[in-house]
Amino acid sequence: MGQFTVLVADDDQDIRDGIEIYLKNEGYRVLKADNGMEALEKLTEQEVHVIILDIMMPELDGISATFKIREERNIPIIMLSAKAEDSDKIHGLSVGADDYVTKPFHPMELIARVKSQLRRYVTLGTYENKNRQYEIDGLVLDPEAKELTLHGEPIRLTPTEYRITELLMANAGRVFSIRDIYERVWNEPAYNAENIVAVHIRKIREKIEADPKNPRYLKVVWGIGYKMEK
Repeated sequence: MGQFTVLVADDDQDIRDGIEIYLKNEGYRVLKADNGMEALEKLTEQEVHVIILDIMMPELDGISATFKIREERNIPIIMLSAKAEDSDKIHGLSVGADDYVTKPFHPMELIARVKSQLRRYVTLGTYENKNRQYEIDGLVLDPEAKELTLHGEPIRLTPTEYRITELLMANAGRVFSIRDIYERVWNEPAYNAENIVAVHIRKIREKIEADPKNPRYLKVVWGIGYKMEK
C-alpha cells in the first residue's frame, strides 16, 4: 500500500492546520473537515485509512459521526476532546472509536497513536500461524481474510474489537488480565485501562453472544481477566 491518508475533523482551524503539518512531515496525505457532516462527505469521495475526530463539532458531532461511520466502515477512529472524564472516553469508545486523546495534547503523541492504529489496521493479524482459522462452536476467525463469522454470518468488528477477539481466540482457554489485553492490543503501558477494555469486551459480546449477560464464548474470570472459551 502506498501513501496513507488521514482525515482530520475539528472545528478549530488552528488545530486542524497544526495536526496537518505534523502528519505531512511524517509522509501522510491529509484531508480536513470542520464538522462531522463534511467528514462523512470526505469519506464517500476518497479512501481514508485513519480518522481523527473532535467530539464537539457543529452540524454533526464526533460521537454521532462515529456512529454513522461504524454502520458501514471499520476505519480506525481516534477521538479528540477537551474533556478528560472517563465517562466521556467510555461514551466515545462505546460507539466505536478505537482510541481517545485529550486536549491539550503533544502533537507527537497523536502521531504515535496514528502510527499505532495504522500498523494494526493494515496488518491486523499479528500472531503466528496467520493462515490458520480459529473456531469455537460456530464462531470462526480467519486471520488471512481478517474476518469473523458466527454460523456463517459475518460479524462486523472495529479494528480494536478484532484485535481483542483475535488475541483471545488464538489463545482459547487462556485467561488474559485487563493489563495483558491492553498492553498487547494498544501496544502501550496500561494506565486506567479497566473501563476502556471493559467497553470493548461488552461491544464484542453484544455482537457474538445470543445472550451477552450469559456469554457462551467470551467469559470473565472474576478477579483475573477474560478468556475465550474453548
